[in-house]
Amino acid sequence: MSVNILKVALIGNPNTGKTSVFNHLTGLNQQVGNYPGITVEKKAGFCKLSQHQKAKIIDLPGTYSLNASSLDESVVIELLMNKTDEDYPDVAIVVTDVENLKRNLLLFTQIKDLEIPSILVINMSDRMKYKGISIDIPALEKELHTKIALVSSRTKNGIENIKTLLLDYKNLPSNPCLDTSKIDSEYFENLRKVFPNQSLYKLWLVISQDVNFGKVEKNTIKDATSFTTKSSSEIKKLQHKETIARYKFINDTLKKSYIVDKSKATDLRSKFDRVLTHKVFGYVIFFAILLLIFQAIFDWSSVPMDFIDTSFAHLGDWVRHTLPAGNFTDLLVDGVIAGLGGIAIFIPQIVFLFLFISVLEESGYMSRVVFLMDRIMRRFGLSGKSVVPLISGTACAIPAIMATRNIESWKERLITILVTPFTTCSARLPVYAILIALVIPNQRVLGIFNAQGLTLMFLYLLGFGAAILSAYILNKILKIKSKSYFVVEMPNYKLPMFKNVFINVLEKTKSFVFEAGKIILAISIVLWFLASYGPGEKFNNAEEIVKNEVVNQQITDSELDNKIASYKLEHSYIGIVGKTIEPVIKPLGYDWKIGIALVTSFAAREVFVSTLATIYSVGSAGDEEETIKDKMRQEVYPSGRKVFNFASGISLLLFYAFAMQCMGTLAVVKRETNSWKWPLIQLFGMTGVAYIIALIAFQFLK
Repeated sequence: MSVNILKVALIGNPNTGKTSVFNHLTGLNQQVGNYPGITVEKKAGFCKLSQHQKAKIIDLPGTYSLNASSLDESVVIELLMNKTDEDYPDVAIVVTDVENLKRNLLLFTQIKDLEIPSILVINMSDRMKYKGISIDIPALEKELHTKIALVSSRTKNGIENIKTLLLDYKNLPSNPCLDTSKIDSEYFENLRKVFPNQSLYKLWLVISQDVNFGKVEKNTIKDATSFTTKSSSEIKKLQHKETIARYKFINDTLKKSYIVDKSKATDLRSKFDRVLTHKVFGYVIFFAILLLIFQAIFDWSSVPMDFIDTSFAHLGDWVRHTLPAGNFTDLLVDGVIAGLGGIAIFIPQIVFLFLFISVLEESGYMSRVVFLMDRIMRRFGLSGKSVVPLISGTACAIPAIMATRNIESWKERLITILVTPFTTCSARLPVYAILIALVIPNQRVLGIFNAQGLTLMFLYLLGFGAAILSAYILNKILKIKSKSYFVVEMPNYKLPMFKNVFINVLEKTKSFVFEAGKIILAISIVLWFLASYGPGEKFNNAEEIVKNEVVNQQITDSELDNKIASYKLEHSYIGIVGKTIEPVIKPLGYDWKIGIALVTSFAAREVFVSTLATIYSVGSAGDEEETIKDKMRQEVYPSGRKVFNFASGISLLLFYAFAMQCMGTLAVVKRETNSWKWPLIQLFGMTGVAYIIALIAFQFLK
């Protein structure tokens, strides 16, 4: 049975609920990737319309209009104008917000004029009563020459109506909303003569926008000689006239069919905004929310983390006793299981972090934070828009740096790119969590706050503070002329939708686990090999050498086995690397084993824990069930002093708070700045700062 695939472009302004509509239509049947050749995220999903008809829903980046001012918006325009693109839509769904219909309709009228069959979705209809809004749908359909689905993504009302309209898309009216030729009749008439077989509005966008368009056949008639191109300033004037004409059309249309009766509204939004964006209380509330988040990350996740830690210890012990002794079993236990256990233990904390961020975004509060922080950012050479990358950097610096494309000023964008890696990403969380658990006592402060949670919050604030201070310095140093304006969408407050939060947390956690898992598994196997083999007689004759050294000492067989294993590790390939760099890191309080972890974690910060887990597993001959934290806690110098004491622990925390240890981030900075200059400045600058601060901290605390 053949099934037809209908290609649907899902388009809309930011914060119109487009993602919610996409999730309702596609459910978990989604694919995420990048557009060819660029790093803008591409989401697609499938929706069953009937027994013989499916729809491929392409969720395009949010855009305010087809006048491109960012890479995301250019992606939308290029797809809608290029019929040779594999995702060129058969029909467009334009999602609008019932409260901001006037502004949202600017984009809709532009898409209609591209002669693409279009459905208008008016979202958040459940808020009409609270806002005193009434809409004459038949009259609005007539004026806009379209079909309208009035929906509520919260209650799912109207979603089925969208599917019904998609099935009948061939009967959608194709009339344009605006006669573009009236903007400058002579210019557009000549343009039509030169390109008689092309859509006039598409031609206008090709001329006025820096976008790629498919093959255009010119008409070589004599009339073409009368056509002259316009200067960029003249084109801008025509764009301005077009925008005014569109808003006049929208105003005239809504006067007849869209009524807002303020007397009937029961709106609490303004009351909430007065408190949440207050110049004093706004910051207090934001700080309190952060405090709650970091307390919860440690308190709520402790039980599942202990369970995962113990489970991997049991699994390793079971595999060691079940499989025959040999290299394969050692690789499986000391390499694979120990390495993966070093990352799996932190999944609960990462889930809670993404959960809180998703809830704040879904509720509409995150936009208030952006508005609130703009007051501070301006003083440091940034704008409120820089808060979005800095906050999203708590998940991962790579997409956060990509998010800087929405910052119009190159200077502000460059500074944001350079300072974003200071914010504490989820890759740092495993390092912080294990070190805090080792050196900070699990006790209450003032009888309420968890000391470990407060430490974690301090590290997050430290990273944010470092980013702000660095931005201030760079703003003074970089001599780049720029001018920017700050515009932020203030969506309505709403209860977070469980489905959206669940999908967001699931996708981001999966991305973290699988992306990190690939790196960790590969590095764990390489580490096991380098730690299990070594050159020369000292490694090959380790057993004989150690026995000769302890011949007059009374030690147990278990202690002897551990001494032999430690001696072999010290003289293995990886031990030689660690010993080589030990003089450089010793002033920071680190031994050669920690040095190995520092080197390997340049691939990805979270590798630090799994590296130590692998090294300590290889360096111990015991079969007892020990968790990662137990092994790190018991590690001591020959003098008996703990390796992970308060001074060295704080030094390590500060090193990872400031160091640039992520090859992926460096690669994306190179791509976004189109130069190796800036990523190299980041690498050496941040690592140098990290070394100096960690050095001072250890020398002061030891």
